[in-house]
Amino acid sequence: MPEAPEIKFSDAALAEYRELLGHYPTRRAALLPTLWIAQREFGWLSAGVQEYVAELMELPIAHVSAVVSFYTMFNKEPVGKWHLEVCTNLSCRLRGADHIVECLKKKLGIEVGQTTPDGQFTLGVAECLASCGTAPMLQLNHDLFYENLTEETTLKLVEELSKRNG
Repeated sequence: MPEAPEIKFSDAALAEYRELLGHYPTRRAALLPTLWIAQREFGWLSAGVQEYVAELMELPIAHVSAVVSFYTMFNKEPVGKWHLEVCTNLSCRLRGADHIVECLKKKLGIEVGQTTPDGQFTLGVAECLASCGTAPMLQLNHDLFYENLTEETTLKLVEELSKRNG
C-alpha cells in the first residue's frame, strides 16, 4: 500500500502564513486565517491537516479541532468542486428556501451533506447568509452569492456549473 503524502503547506502557502503572523499579536489570534489557508491548500480540514496546523502554530490540537468543529465555514469532509449552500434561516425559508433545497436534491440526486458520485457538487445548508432582503439565496464555494432564487434560476445555475466541468 502506498504511503500517504506528507501534509505540509506549499512554499507559497507557507510564505503567506508567515506573512500573516505579522498582522496578529499572537499565533493563536491568527488561527482562523491560517485555517482558511489550509482549507484552500488541502480542500478540507482532515484530522491530519488539523494536526499539521496545530504543530505549525504551536497550539494544542484540541484547540484547533474545537475551532474547526465550531465554525460551519470549515469543511470537515471532502466537498465537490461546486459547494452549494442554501440559506435556511427564517427569511429565506419564508421565501422558499426549502423548495430550493428540494429542487437541488432532486436535480443532483443527493441529500443535504452529500456529494454527487462524480465529485462535482456538494449540497449543504447554512444558517444565515445575511441576505434577508433578497431571499432565498445560496453561496457557492464560500465566495459567490446568488439571490432571489427560483426553481428556474437554481436549475440554470446548476446547468451552467455542469458545463464548466467538462
